[in-house]
Amino acid sequence: HKPTYESMRKSLEAMKAHCLNNGVTDISMPRIGCGLDRLDWNKVSAILGEVFEDTDIKITVYSL
Repeated sequence: HKPTYESMRKSLEAMKAHCLNNGVTDISMPRIGCGLDRLDWNKVSAILGEVFEDTDIKITVYSL
């Protein structure tokens, strides 16, 4: 199934919990959900920022 903005948020919350529980301080990723899944990057980026705003986790996003 294709992701929704809500399922994206839930997945990012789970990623955040995993990072905090396992000492992960840096994440590198592509523009998740925005290729074949056709989510809008501006919305996904905003969700990403909201989920990780209260952490010191550095997120690097790559695009090809």
